[in-house]
Amino acid sequence: QVQLVESGGGLVQPGGSLRLSCAASTSILSFLTVGWYRQILGKEREWVASIYPDSSTTSYADSVKGRFTISTDNAKNTLYLQMNSLKLEDTAVYYCNSRTWSRDEYWGQGTLVTVSS
Repeated sequence: QVQLVESGGGLVQPGGSLRLSCAASTSILSFLTVGWYRQILGKEREWVASIYPDSSTTSYADSVKGRFTISTDNAKNTLYLQMNSLKLEDTAVYYCNSRTWSRDEYWGQGTLVTVSS
């Protein structure tokens, strides 16, 4: 069973930065894609960013493009999300996600990011 463990959430002021990490229990190269989603209280979970670990091809939601950067350290089996210029509306629980070539899907437990002055 694949396990994904997020860390790095916390409280930050508007305009600040945070880096989220997601440690996978297996080789990150075994996944077709890995990515980040977020869920604001009372709303549906939304996609934030994805990366193909083998090619490092990335994609971003329009709401975070230019502010967030997704990356992997394949040697450490870790996914990152560097979040800069954070806004109040970025406050959410952030979830790590992975999808395999056989379309199996795994989720982390989530890490809370709160942007507040």
